[in-house]
Amino acid sequence: AAPPPARHAKALNFGVGDVSKSYVAQVMERTFGYPLALDPTTYSGEAVEKGEGNGLHDGRMVQCPMQPVAGKAYQRVIKTEGADGWAHDLRTACVGGRPVVVFVKQKPAAARFSIQNTSVVVKAPAEVFSPAEIAQIAHFCAEMQLDWGGLDVLREYATGRLFVVDVNKTDTGPAVVLNWRDRTKATTLLSDALREMVMR
Repeated sequence: AAPPPARHAKALNFGVGDVSKSYVAQVMERTFGYPLALDPTTYSGEAVEKGEGNGLHDGRMVQCPMQPVAGKAYQRVIKTEGADGWAHDLRTACVGGRPVVVFVKQKPAAARFSIQNTSVVVKAPAEVFSPAEIAQIAHFCAEMQLDWGGLDVLREYATGRLFVVDVNKTDTGPAVVLNWRDRTKATTLLSDALREMVMR
């Protein structure tokens, strides 16, 4: 959707209009320097097909070349699993245009598109990303004009490269399956960062 007019100069997230999978992939390629999206009519091999809308969780593997379906985006398959068969999602909560906390989600590789996680661990950004990667994520947020939100980030096991595959401008906060201690830790990190951003 097109953002409504900001009512004052410090409106948060008012610059974030398009969070479609295709646009997110465009911004990721500009800021990280390598592509996520692909052309399903010319690409040969396995690809991911997913709806452009937010929160659909309808991703599936398809075989290319193929004719694209309206309303769908097509992307590289980012394999995050090693020999153990576990896929890992790095749900990265960003506040003030920078990563604040990372929810490391683990699930079977066969269920990589499922909303259900086997486990979730709370980590600080510096435990998961290098300084250069944190700078890349901040650059991505700036390009998206995302003041506060959640990024779905994948680290490709074979290359170690990061891919931002989704942007959530209405982030839900700590994952449901967290224990009380980790939930409190994550909420404190987020609330402190939000307070700092608003006061700035």
